[in-house]
Amino acid sequence: MSKPLLEKRWPWVVAAGAIVLAFLSTVVEVRLPGHWDRRPRGSIEDLLRLRERGDLNVLFILIDTLRADRLGSYGYERDTSPTLDRLARSGVRFERQLAQSSWTKGSMASLWTGLYPARTGITRYDDVIPDAARMPAEILRQAGFQTIGVYRNGWVAPTFGFDQGFEVYQHPGSAPLPEDVRVQNPTLGQKGTDEGGFEAAAEFLRVDGRRRWFLYLHLMDLHEYLYDEQSALFGSSYSDSYDNSIRWIDGLLESFLELLSEQGYLENTLIVVASDHGEDFLERGFEGHGRKVYRESTEVPLLLSLPFRLDPGVVVSARTRNVDIWPTVLDLLGLAPPEGIDGRSRLPEILASAKGETSDGDPEIAIAHLDQTWGQRSREPQPTVAVVEDTYRYVRVDQPGGAIEQLFDRRDDPRELRDRAVDDPETLARLSAVADRYLAEPPVWGEPPKREIGELELNLLRAIGYVVE
Repeated sequence: MSKPLLEKRWPWVVAAGAIVLAFLSTVVEVRLPGHWDRRPRGSIEDLLRLRERGDLNVLFILIDTLRADRLGSYGYERDTSPTLDRLARSGVRFERQLAQSSWTKGSMASLWTGLYPARTGITRYDDVIPDAARMPAEILRQAGFQTIGVYRNGWVAPTFGFDQGFEVYQHPGSAPLPEDVRVQNPTLGQKGTDEGGFEAAAEFLRVDGRRRWFLYLHLMDLHEYLYDEQSALFGSSYSDSYDNSIRWIDGLLESFLELLSEQGYLENTLIVVASDHGEDFLERGFEGHGRKVYRESTEVPLLLSLPFRLDPGVVVSARTRNVDIWPTVLDLLGLAPPEGIDGRSRLPEILASAKGETSDGDPEIAIAHLDQTWGQRSREPQPTVAVVEDTYRYVRVDQPGGAIEQLFDRRDDPRELRDRAVDDPETLARLSAVADRYLAEPPVWGEPPKREIGELELNLLRAIGYVVE
């Protein structure tokens, strides 16, 4: 015959253990992956109601040189990006996002203005965004946001017009590198890390974060292949170091999200994570970026993290472009973008994807454009252009002996390494005509202003790996 419950010892032992664990949990923080994420669960209806909120902040994080296919949420097999992947799973991920150039200045000019490079005119090292451009920071400032920019890449410096609309636009300074930080980019001339950028952002939030804000952080550590010993998980080759650096930045981002969570900002902040271009790893004999506009250096991530968690998150599979980023964000805020731009809001695609629907209509045309002589003062412009439509990518490379035209189809060639120009002359001719029309378009504000760049500034730009002659 079994003993009565009160006479058994094990229930009391278990109960006592539970009490001890409960006590310990009040004095010892158990840090689990994603423990910072205490956002409430939301819905697509909540997304549509963002424009009604008067407390919504915007955090725009630009991770320089980040290609999409090196993130777990984009199918990478290595665990480079647990924090970014968590944001992707609970927010909106754009699966096929095209940067408009593989060089920072030209790409960022298009991202901020919503115009393709030929229409901004910002294609060479000394071009300046004119005052006539209407930038997102100007729109948000007029709407009552504080506008703060923290940048670490010299190509988006105020001297090139990128500070328009920002009340504060600053470089975070250059503290000495910590001893455990490794730098695999031999061209590195900067001191400090992206920690300085996050620290500057944290200081702004401490001083004035309770007033509605728009905060732009332009991170550079991935550009420099910089990481610490804890992030050195994937080997020591050039490509491995790049992955290590992604993991390092992912950790910095997690720490900043912890801060936002502790101070109650995650529940009223729209977070945008984007990149200006990718990186080549000898897929076609090139390394780095700012040389061509193939898949490796132009396919980038775009994530929207909302003040609430979507379960499941939304994946937009339609082709989208960096010129669409700000029309989309402004639409979510209930603000109008500038008229006559190339980008458009992708809110319809977000809603369709959330409902399990596919977009109707013709495939979106997307352009990437680079002047291959952008940093050579004595050389004439020499453009290379990619026209992306559905599964096709047409690439034209101008060179002294005549243009080279290539055509790729990702349906049976996902890495886009096999030229189909001879096999499909009709598609080649059609997309070549699109490139002709695009290159014939003049800048919307006329020829951009130029500024003379002194040798000291040129040396600083050379120090971060850019060839300016």
